[in-house]
Formats: sequence, structure tokens, C-alpha cells
Amino acid sequence: MTSIMGRMTSYSGQMVTWEEALNSNVSLSPERYAFDVKPPVVADESGFFPGRHAGPFQCVLKLVVENKETLTMINSNQVTRREFLGRSLAVGATGFATTQLATGIAVAKPTQKNPWQVGIFTRPWHKYDYRVALDAMVEAGFQYAGLMNAKLKDRSYLVSVKTSLDESQQIGDEARKRGLKVASVYGGPIPVAESLDAGITGMRKLIDNCVAAGCESLLMGGIGNKKLFQTYYKAVAECCDYAEEKKLAIVMKPHGGLNATGPQCRESIELVGKKNFHLWYDPGNIYYYSDGKLDPVKDAASVDSLVTGMCVKDYKHPKNVEVTPGTGQVNFSGVMDRLKKGGFTSGSLIIEALKPGDLAQTLREAKQARKFVEELIGQKT
Repeated sequence: MTSIMGRMTSYSGQMVTWEEALNSNVSLSPERYAFDVKPPVVADESGFFPGRHAGPFQCVLKLVVENKETLTMINSNQVTRREFLGRSLAVGATGFATTQLATGIAVAKPTQKNPWQVGIFTRPWHKYDYRVALDAMVEAGFQYAGLMNAKLKDRSYLVSVKTSLDESQQIGDEARKRGLKVASVYGGPIPVAESLDAGITGMRKLIDNCVAAGCESLLMGGIGNKKLFQTYYKAVAECCDYAEEKKLAIVMKPHGGLNATGPQCRESIELVGKKNFHLWYDPGNIYYYSDGKLDPVKDAASVDSLVTGMCVKDYKHPKNVEVTPGTGQVNFSGVMDRLKKGGFTSGSLIIEALKPGDLAQTLREAKQARKFVEELIGQKT
């Protein structure tokens, strides 16, 4: 019966309760058996099936909750044969759920021995479905994922103000079932050009979406419009406590415009004035937005006590950050040494860009980048 429930959940993309499955009249058999019979649901061009997948844990856990009196009833003599079968299977499901929660896919947690979370963003696979990116991350040996852009019909970023809560949860489910922890979401802009209230509403929606995806931190890109500078960071400040209540960190990065350098980022963070708003350093962007003139090793001295993570990005002149870390101009050893002096001794190191290529080449570059970062910090992931 548990197997039938799993099949019904997978086929429908919906959560199925024990009673719904037991009393269902749905037939999952084909109209006839032959090699030329076309299945009612087929995979899309990326090899994935449509529908929102609730995930096996949700289905089983709901089964457990709705049958919490199972053990008592089985131990009594007042139970029919049908009830005994149903309740016994429910107990089996309860044991299964408990075992899965206790011994499920292990995701590394930062410790004193392993203080760094090494991951990679979806950006190198932006031409493909995001699940292709997640699969490649796992194959490349990563345990932490950053959600950025991917091949989408209606928006630029996977998790943004345009993403629904259900979509955000589905994206997070896809990462989790691969054993990946979502370390960061870059969700793009918030609508402060409309009004402060619209910006706050958009920011709160973005926070909710990040939480639904199981994300640890929301990465902001700042704003380049001087007229909207105060409004933008006012919206961020108004939402920092809301994010903290949901255990979500908010961070910004050097991203050109009015936050292209360390001192500019410091000004923005101090303007917000919230303990939940920090900086993810981006050495490649320091070079990029200064046309290769500002060395990130020197710039890093301006962000002491602000940094909690890094977008690991390299640079090659002129104006190229589509570079596999360790093959460009950034002195990552020097940058890390200077950031450590300023208090950055643990946190996320999420690779953002790689040398472009086909899927096979991108996978090779991802593995190379992971090994480079591991050697840089002296920690195996």
C-alpha cells in the first residue's frame, strides 16, 4: 500500500493521504497493453515530468500524523482484518519515515574543523533547466548550491519576486532530494522604482520565497540609481528583522553602480544599520567594475568585520568574469588572508562563474574550481 501511495504521489504531483489512497477508485493501468501505447504523461525536452512534486517525506509524514493511534489499535483485539492490514502498513510507514529522517542524505554542516561551505551557483548552467545544473553540482562533488539564473520562460532568476511560493518550495525540494543545501539565492531587484511600500512588499515576498526554498541567505545586488538609493536601503532595513525571525540572513555584494567597491558597500551596510545585513565579497567584481584597476587584495582592507561569505569569481582583462577561479588575475590567497584579518574565518564560498563550454566542459571546470577552493582553504568538502 505504501508503494501504491508513492506511485500516486509521483504521478499526480500532489500529497496523498492514507484514506484517500485506500478509498481511491483511480486506475493506473493503461487501456491496453502493447508496445505502441503512448503513456498519458510524457517527459519534457529536459527529461523531466510536469507537476509539483510534494516529495516522499511530506506524503509519508502526513500518513504518520493521520494514523498516530495505529499502535494502540493494532495491540487491541477489537480490530478487523482490513483494519489490521491498513494499520500494520501504517506502522511500517511510520518506521520508514522515522528511519529516513534519522538517516537521510547527510548534508555537511560548518564546524570548527570544517568552517567553510563550498558551493556553486546555477549561473554556469544558465542555458539549461535548473535541474540540469543541480545534477551537475552533485556530479562535480558539491554539497552547497547557490540559486541564480537558469533557463526560464517568465523570469530571469530562479527565485525572485516573480516566483510563486509553491515554485520556490519545489525548487528547494529538487535541491534537497539531491542532497544539496541551498546556501544562497540571488533574486534580482525589488520594485522600489514603484514606491517604498512596493519595495518592502517585494522584499518580503523574496524573503518568503527564500525560506520556502530552504535557503540560508538572500544575496542582494544593490542599486545604481542615485535617486532610489535611500529608498532601496530603507526597504532592505524595514525587512531585516522580518528575515531574522525566519532565520534568513540578508547580504549584499559588490555589484557596480553605487556598490562597486568595498567602501561603497560599507556605506550601504552602515546606512541599513541592522545586524542581519552583511557582505559577501566578490573579488572578480572589484576588478570588473574598476576596469581592472582596483586590486581586490587592497580593497578587502576596507570591509573588515562585514564579510560573512564570498562569491568566488575570477577576472581576466578586459572585462571578463566568465573565468574558472584560479585561472585569472585574482590573487585569491591574498584576498582570503586579508579578509581573515578582518574577521572572515568561516562561512560560504560559493563559486559564481566558470569558463563557458558545453555540459561536459562545464562539469570539468566545476570540478577544477572545487578542487582549487579546497586547496585554497585547506578543507575537503
